[in-house]
Amino acid sequence: MSGRPLADGNGRGAAPQAPTSRLQTFPIFSALSAESLADLAQGMREQHWGTGQLIFSRGDAGDHMFAILRGRIRLVLSSPRGREIVLRTLGPGDILGEMALIDGEPRSADATAAEETACLVLNRARFETVAHQRPDVGMAMARHLSNHLRRTNFQMETIALYDLQTRLVRFLLHTLAHTPDTGRGNLRRVTLGVSQTDVSAILGASRPKISQAFQALLAAGAIRRDGDALLCDMAALTDLSEGPPD
Repeated sequence: MSGRPLADGNGRGAAPQAPTSRLQTFPIFSALSAESLADLAQGMREQHWGTGQLIFSRGDAGDHMFAILRGRIRLVLSSPRGREIVLRTLGPGDILGEMALIDGEPRSADATAAEETACLVLNRARFETVAHQRPDVGMAMARHLSNHLRRTNFQMETIALYDLQTRLVRFLLHTLAHTPDTGRGNLRRVTLGVSQTDVSAILGASRPKISQAFQALLAAGAIRRDGDALLCDMAALTDLSEGPPD
């Protein structure tokens, strides 16, 4: 964290330790024993960042993991000329910086609060202590990293092998697969939590072309707007997910 003190993004001191009930809301921690949860919670503190505040920069020392309680965080790679690639946008229930707990290597991307954000923060020394004493903690992290690798492979495959509309369809299906089912029957409701500019960066296309791809799906009835969310026709999206016939 580039020498930044373990205090919140507004300069206030860290809040009291995290109760175990909050950790259980994170998929990575949900299967841990009560003892493991208590040991991890003892070493975690809550921190806050305002919209646009930098959480860490590429190259910073990697010595903390962040578990998002509320808000959203953008992970971005930037070129010296100012071009950006959005790797992921993360929200409540997600974690970031977890690779640093394993290898201690510098940060590989920039992380910025996209809105008012609060996280539980776990330092590497505490993680290593608990993981040595509690084998289920290490296994939980291994499963999480395996899932993360699968998601990365999916994103690379999508960008490399499919046309833009199919990439957008697969992006929506992938997002839905990791979103609680709040729809009705074949219709699933999803709030992306990212702008079309972010989606264009994730899928490797310009914003106007992403807008056209969204409009094509709306015209086809595969999606429709529901306030800030989308109602997705799962059958229609699945039919479109392999692209047009050769």
